[in-house]
Amino acid sequence: MPIPDILKDQLVLPVVAAPLFIISHPALTLAQCKAGVIGSFPALNARPLSQLDEWLDQITNELETHAQENPQSKTAPFAVNQIVHKSNNRLEQDLELCVKYKVPIVITSLGAVPEVNQAIHAYGGIVLHDIINNRHANSAIRKGADGLIAVAAGAGGHAGTLSPFALVQEIREWFDGPLLLSGAIANGGAVLAAQAMGADLAYIGSPFIATHEARASDQYKECIVDSAAGDIVYTDLFTGVSGNYLRPSITNAGFDPDNLPKSDPSKMDFGSGGTTEAKAWKDIWGSGQGIGAVKSVVSTAELVGRLTREYEAARKKLLTD
Repeated sequence: MPIPDILKDQLVLPVVAAPLFIISHPALTLAQCKAGVIGSFPALNARPLSQLDEWLDQITNELETHAQENPQSKTAPFAVNQIVHKSNNRLEQDLELCVKYKVPIVITSLGAVPEVNQAIHAYGGIVLHDIINNRHANSAIRKGADGLIAVAAGAGGHAGTLSPFALVQEIREWFDGPLLLSGAIANGGAVLAAQAMGADLAYIGSPFIATHEARASDQYKECIVDSAAGDIVYTDLFTGVSGNYLRPSITNAGFDPDNLPKSDPSKMDFGSGGTTEAKAWKDIWGSGQGIGAVKSVVSTAELVGRLTREYEAARKKLLTD
């Protein structure tokens, strides 16, 4: 199955910038798209609901204007992340706004719902569903998703535990559609490696936290810069779903990173974006294992530029070796 044009034609690099809870907002999403990679944000970052209408209007119009005024450069499309878990009491209204603005790409998480996919398909949009194992991948495609985001070991936030080699291999045995790979991808060589093992695009989150446009605290950004893979802790304590977090933030919140208790699954709340969940992500900082490649806080354009140079250098090296 050929990759849809929307996932390749207007990109300078085969990259989708992952939606970052609390952190992604119009300034970051627009900067990503204008730099030539697919930008995204979680619908629940817009609060109250009316703000989502404002954000979608702003992003849609500004990208259209930018493309018209800069025909010589590539302006990438954008994506909105929808949490399809039963605890998300805004899903129906958020979905209506995605339909209203014909959001080109919708990323669904924590549940695969045919009706959501059908609503996006009705206006010509595509749906990418994130998964952590082959069983979930099969379910998502059966229920109508167009593509998959394989969230492998080492990814920031809610992450799986499977090796990217194993996860991509198993998916590619039966699925030839759009496949994105997430997990410790923070330089251009890793983007090329993702393609070499069978993915179409890389799905990158943590490096974008350390950008000027990101809605993260200066302390969070500097912690990304100062940390490496050994500073990442995998735990389900804070949201009920296992994820990767920065060790210093756990310590600063008063926990012992080496002796964390297990969570209470009955209290899981993924979708509402309520006070408890927001506080967890605000104080306990999510991050992937690839951040050793992040050396300073830069603009989004600079980050994409670095990734692009590294990607081209890695391709050239393979061709000449």
